[in-house]
Amino acid sequence: MHDRGLPFVAAPDGVKVLVRLTPRANADRVMGTALDADGKALLKVAVRVPPEKGRANEAMIALLAKTWRLPKSRLTIAAGAASRRKTVTISGDPQALMQYLSDWMTKLNG
Repeated sequence: MHDRGLPFVAAPDGVKVLVRLTPRANADRVMGTALDADGKALLKVAVRVPPEKGRANEAMIALLAKTWRLPKSRLTIAAGAASRRKTVTISGDPQALMQYLSDWMTKLNG
């Protein structure tokens, strides 16, 4: 279940992040949130590389890991590897991660 329109969902082994990836952007950046057609919050992420041979997915994982100051090895694509809409799983303590990501989101939205 989503909390306050955040794109993060606690899972038994970590947190799932709903992402909308835009490849071939003019810069690598996290652009905030948007709502999908179902009203679910998605984290908008843009990367410069094209979606060829998984390069855009790799760039997205690297960008999110750097943004959140987490090791890349803790982030995996759980669903949507060939789609713009993805589910990224962050392994770790769900409660601590949800608090960390909620705080990060508050700062992002300034």
